[in-house]
Amino acid sequence: QVQLVESGGGLVQAGGSLRLACAASGSIFGLNVMAWYRQTPGKQREVVATITSRYITAYVDSVKGRFTISRDNTKNTVYLQMDSLKPEDTAVYYCNSVPARQIGGNDYWGQGTQVTVSS
Repeated sequence: QVQLVESGGGLVQAGGSLRLACAASGSIFGLNVMAWYRQTPGKQREVVATITSRYITAYVDSVKGRFTISRDNTKNTVYLQMDSLKPEDTAVYYCNSVPARQIGGNDYWGQGTQVTVSS
């Protein structure tokens, strides 16, 4: 079964923190590079952070020093610790492998989790 279940989003004031979690099926998690993506209305989904199976991480410049991606290979779960949140971090956050898992030629995505940062 192919599954991605994101959780942990919510409404927070600027400067606050949230911790997102994503439970993935083994067929997606495996030894793949995993990533957190985010999307705002009218914009393309962007990669925010990535982590390899050996825990090597990378971040988009706008979140460096504020976000931390981690993974638990025993639980097929990837996390995103978000600190010092800014209003521009407001988005729906998704996790997936890199490249995104496909089913029938189309990218498969979970429901995502909404993060809203108020100023």
